[in-house]
Amino acid sequence: MLVAQRHQKIVDLVNERSSIRVTELSEIFSVTEETIRRDLEKLEKETKLKRSHGGAVSLQEDDSEIHFSERVITNVNEKKVIAYEAAKRIVEGDRIILDASTTAWYMSKALPNIPLTVITNSTKVVMELSKKEKIEVISTGGRLLSKSLSFVGPIAEKSLTMYHVNKTFLSCKGIHLEEGLSDSNEGQALLKKKMIERSDAVILMVDSSKFGKKAFSLIVPPSEVDEVITDREIDEASRKLLEKRNVKVTIVK
Repeated sequence: MLVAQRHQKIVDLVNERSSIRVTELSEIFSVTEETIRRDLEKLEKETKLKRSHGGAVSLQEDDSEIHFSERVITNVNEKKVIAYEAAKRIVEGDRIILDASTTAWYMSKALPNIPLTVITNSTKVVMELSKKEKIEVISTGGRLLSKSLSFVGPIAEKSLTMYHVNKTFLSCKGIHLEEGLSDSNEGQALLKKKMIERSDAVILMVDSSKFGKKAFSLIVPPSEVDEVITDREIDEASRKLLEKRNVKVTIVK
């Protein structure tokens, strides 16, 4: 295969998958990882893709995310009830992380105006909590994803290493009981993994439609979660398997 052909196929793959790793490309094209890194460097200079840690992401990567305005009207009742249940775990003085999910946004609405510290990569959560003067809000900063109105990337990930919190509240695109939590956007997945690492307790807020699904980018195994808050449509097998792995399952009505 000619170099030009390989470059075009790399761009096609990145755009198709939203992101891809150097190791995968090396196997696909039967060339060394160093060759792939040189390819990615050249393609980035030609503004055909963007290099990421260990791979590359599409310049169209926002397409891997559903627009916030669409997500906010999907499974609304379930998300609101789950969010309000999650807010019950908050006590004065807590230091928490909220991700950029719509459920986290609903949770920010439900938070009492008491002394708390909230770290988030969501501009929507920042704006909501700006109305509550007793809550200290810290934004991760980073590269803005226009569809999700959230920050991702190395700056956002590095900012989280400066903090330690007692609770992280997050959601995800899919939860597979063997492979784990996953997200369609690699940047979101990497940041959520960092959120989990910086916390004493992890509370996953997901409606039952997320179970059994696998999105593109793995976040962590299910065992990294301390509690799952979900709705009553969760299947009994999933509930029992989570509890068997010492993950508390809270079902909201």
